Amino acid sequence: MTSLPEARAGAEAPGTAPGTRPGTVFDPAAEAAKATAAILDSTLHGTARGVVVDSPPGAGKSTLVVRAARELAAAGESLMIVAQTNAQVDDLADRLATADPELPVGRLHGADSPPDPLLDRHESIAKSSSVAELRGRAVVLATAAKWAYVKDIEPWRHAIVDEAYQMRSDALLQVAGLFERALFVGDPGQLDPFSVVGADQWAGLSYDPSASAVVTLLAHNPGLPQHRLPVSWRLPASAAPLVSRAFYPYTPFRSGTGPGERRLAFGVRGDGGGPDRVLDEAAESGWGLLELPARHTPRTDPEAVRAVAAVVRRLLDRGGLTYSGADARPAPLTADRIAVGTAHRDQAAAVRAALAALGVPASVAGGVAVDTANRLQGREFDVTVVLHPLSGRPDATAFHLETGRLCVLASRHRHACVVVCRAGVADLLDEHPSSEPVQLGVTVKFPDGWEANHAVLAHLAEHRVAWRP
Repeated sequence: MTSLPEARAGAEAPGTAPGTRPGTVFDPAAEAAKATAAILDSTLHGTARGVVVDSPPGAGKSTLVVRAARELAAAGESLMIVAQTNAQVDDLADRLATADPELPVGRLHGADSPPDPLLDRHESIAKSSSVAELRGRAVVLATAAKWAYVKDIEPWRHAIVDEAYQMRSDALLQVAGLFERALFVGDPGQLDPFSVVGADQWAGLSYDPSASAVVTLLAHNPGLPQHRLPVSWRLPASAAPLVSRAFYPYTPFRSGTGPGERRLAFGVRGDGGGPDRVLDEAAESGWGLLELPARHTPRTDPEAVRAVAAVVRRLLDRGGLTYSGADARPAPLTADRIAVGTAHRDQAAAVRAALAALGVPASVAGGVAVDTANRLQGREFDVTVVLHPLSGRPDATAFHLETGRLCVLASRHRHACVVVCRAGVADLLDEHPSSEPVQLGVTVKFPDGWEANHAVLAHLAEHRVAWRP
């Protein structure tokens, strides 16, 4: 097995495009177009039964899926699309119909889970709970769970599996007979598939039903073409290097914007308090760490929750403005462009209550999105405020060290990210090295949560604002 240092030794030098010689000028649009062209060529003209595409946060997975779907349909190929949630299916159907109003789209759904009424505005979208009624449509979309109930029908020539790394291998097995060839698109750095049933008895086996669909697919088909999108259009130049280094050491990527192109400014000066000082730091550097005194606390740490709410309140009170280009006009930072990320649902509920006490709407139309990393996955905001998963904890469990969880929380923003955390997490990590049992045959996931947390904390330490509420 290749060691981590050896793998990193082959990575591109800072300042170069992934896969290019040192000193090469990086053109994000050109690099993205080149990668997309190669992916479409493998999908439309390749002979392999599958094509895998790795994508960093905000690299345009949905844009790629829509374009691939349109080109396959234009070539006369029958196509089904598999996504993991109804919201993802509705979003893709809306994007497809918007991009090509003449394209006949079918939205397959469950009898008790009707599509988003937003799709009613598209005359080209037919909706039904019966696949027979949609079989003649150029593209048919549904969740993996719904596709699993489709039986005794002629297979589609092509399939596109969106968010493939969040799909369990058993879910892929249930739908694999419905198509002949497939394009698998997903983000390997996000949260692993979720299972309510223990799967230790299958660990290390090539048919582990709880493993990611892509991991199992490649274990049985190691020669499949693999591509990656090299540019994140979401993460600013201040964030992409850290996220790439901490969570994607084998598949580095760059920001689609340069230094200073994304900016956060305030119309009202700070009052000198901790929340305002960390916001000023985040506006200047893209990152801010509001560090509370070290202490072991309940999971819904009242002081940390109030600190998170205070940061959000000051974001709104100070008239935040976001700039998305060198010559772009500023856009006001509104509540719906702010998110708060937590590790647990009870923490999210506590933050919503604290925000309500400050008069800030949360998780309603036009309000601040407050939710767990699992629910924020795939979404994008201008500014995020994160309650660190290890803040105030007496131990570092596998759940809180999950690499994907921290990756999601640190990669939702377009302009700035503020992390609220109690001091002492670095010491906690050193006192609780990984003690998970080693499973034979299981591919080691790099970086592990311990290493990723240390990398993020080391970077945040440069933007630390100590504050005692």
